[in-house]
Amino acid sequence: MWELLIASGPALLFGLAEDLTKRVGTKERLLATMFSGVVAWYLTGYALFRVDVPGVDILLSYTLVAVLFTAFAIGGVANAINMIDGFNGLASGTVLVCLGAMGVMAWQVNDEEVLMLILIIGAATLGFFVVNFPFGRLFLGDGGAYALGFMVAWMAVMLSARHPEHISPWAPLLACAYPILEAVFSMGRRAMRGLAIDQPDRTHLHSLVYRRVIPRFFKTQNQALRNAAVSPFMWAFACLPALLSILFMSSTIACIAGLLFAALVYAHIYARLSHFRWTPARLRFRSRPSRQD
Repeated sequence: MWELLIASGPALLFGLAEDLTKRVGTKERLLATMFSGVVAWYLTGYALFRVDVPGVDILLSYTLVAVLFTAFAIGGVANAINMIDGFNGLASGTVLVCLGAMGVMAWQVNDEEVLMLILIIGAATLGFFVVNFPFGRLFLGDGGAYALGFMVAWMAVMLSARHPEHISPWAPLLACAYPILEAVFSMGRRAMRGLAIDQPDRTHLHSLVYRRVIPRFFKTQNQALRNAAVSPFMWAFACLPALLSILFMSSTIACIAGLLFAALVYAHIYARLSHFRWTPARLRFRSRPSRQD
């Protein structure tokens, strides 16, 4: 636990600096979180030395490549957790789903050490969750989101590194599929619209749920409850890949198929809510006036 807390320091501090000053960019926070991954490797010796992809595993056999790849993956997951931190309970509830799936994996392979770490992180997250959801009396901020995202990502690295014969490196990735898919789709959407990939926007899936779904079912509730009502819809989606990761945790092919299936479900829901269409040149949004808009 001490190694985990020490390693999370850069991610926490740079995120907290952004909360206090609003002058720390996304790239700086991402690099700080990647550095946290390097520190975690230095303290524990764990890294992603395999991903069960021919050719890539040969490169990952070199320690420097494996450490850099691990740091990049950790930074990506942490940034994804920060990206979904937009509604009360959304990020923390999703983290609990991800930790729950990885906790079941750790229990199935009798890894008491990782299971205990997951339970400690989960208990701390749950303590925050009951204050954040549904009325938002406390917020993660960038500091909390990046630190918590780092811890989730490091649990995924430890599981696959400690049990290569029982847990595919794709299984923890599948457990965290929802925030990862949100980050990947958001960057792709911005790039296709000619925007910077780190530029904030209001067209995330959870934002569309808030604008298109919530007004239909929660017309009379106050603003705080309508805000919180988004999260259960997204938790339900997060549970889909999390359950698949538990069922197929030892099969790389099945986990990759599960990730593709989750991506297709995400894309289908997004298309239905945003009313967009793909064109050869760019991604265009069709405007459909509605009472909710």
